[in-house]
Amino acid sequence: MALDEPKDTDEVIQDNGLTFLIDKSLYEEVRPITVDFITGAMGSGFKLTSSLVAAGGGCGSCTAC
Repeated sequence: MALDEPKDTDEVIQDNGLTFLIDKSLYEEVRPITVDFITGAMGSGFKLTSSLVAAGGGCGSCTAC
């Protein structure tokens, strides 16, 4: 995850006062996406869950990869 400005190729999603940007073609492949902030013994961070993770495409956590 990173801070960025929207581009023409981005899908812009607003939820609970936060704005998320994701490339439209990637969004079509991985939706639905869930973003959670978690705190645990290894620290805190964002956890991303999507259909891509369920298909074995990654671990789903920005803090662990």
